[in-house]
Amino acid sequence: MKACDRPLSEAYDVALLDLDGVVYIGHRPVPAAAESLAKARAAGQRLAFVTNNASRTPSAVAALLSDVGVPATAEDVVTSAQAAARLLAERLPAGAAVLVVGGMGLRQALYARGLRPVSTASERPAAVVQGFTPGLSYGLIAEGARAVAQGALFVGSNGDLTLPGGDGPPLPGNGSLLQVITSATGTAPILAGKPERPLHHESILRTGARRPLVVGDRLDTDIEGAHNGGADSLLVFTGVTDPAALLTAGPRHRPTYLAPDLTGLLVPHPEVRWDGDRYLCGGWTAVPGGRIELRGAGDPYDGLRALAGAAWRTEEPVTMEEVTGALGRLDL
Repeated sequence: MKACDRPLSEAYDVALLDLDGVVYIGHRPVPAAAESLAKARAAGQRLAFVTNNASRTPSAVAALLSDVGVPATAEDVVTSAQAAARLLAERLPAGAAVLVVGGMGLRQALYARGLRPVSTASERPAAVVQGFTPGLSYGLIAEGARAVAQGALFVGSNGDLTLPGGDGPPLPGNGSLLQVITSATGTAPILAGKPERPLHHESILRTGARRPLVVGDRLDTDIEGAHNGGADSLLVFTGVTDPAALLTAGPRHRPTYLAPDLTGLLVPHPEVRWDGDRYLCGGWTAVPGGRIELRGAGDPYDGLRALAGAAWRTEEPVTMEEVTGALGRLDL
């Protein structure tokens, strides 16, 4: 982890924010999100809302953001559908037919890039693009499989295996549905969404960010995507990741900063210091060993930072057994 001696909203020109689990959950606002983002904007930080969800159009995403108290326009939103459309436009001639296994978000993005959405393999599409949409039919998936088997380029908006299930367990996501065409044809898709580079690239091009900060709640999409794009990252604990998953993460899933929520944009972040045989942060000391020992008191997130220093001392991830006892000392 890095230290930052001023608020992140002042140190980074653009925050590239994930949405579900960071700004809202379903249609409910995450506590403190709207107020924190308003203060970050007031400090001069620009905000871009970057989502793997290809089903909603940017205008629909902006409307949902406004409903949860975060004013936004379609220009503030970057979707995996837009990243997939740019990827296709860079490989296909203008006006090329693309079979859409998905919804209006994908179709609108293709139109914007000068491509022609179609719905059947008989139209001999040059490519197939698939993104999650509620009610996706077997018939449309079958048309996509037929076109891929005939040689069409296969692109997926994102590879998320699951979607948030509201108050229930996770639901199958686009990555799970992509496996139908892959299994039927033997062809794996090119992925545009996080953690792959196309969506991050789209975000940088759209915002002109010189020093972006990726903000998210998922290690395998947001944080890995930041690593793949060469950007710093802030992990918040309002979504799917818990402290144990953070500590046992491998190198590509380790964030630059951590915070309980988006208030982390508004404050400096302390240094984690190595003191010969231990890691220090705030009032906490973490001692590496077979099982990491944690001593001290103070802000529990400083304790978690010290623990992360000890847990990440090598590229080899630690086990749950090594961190469970120390985590029990923190009221997280």
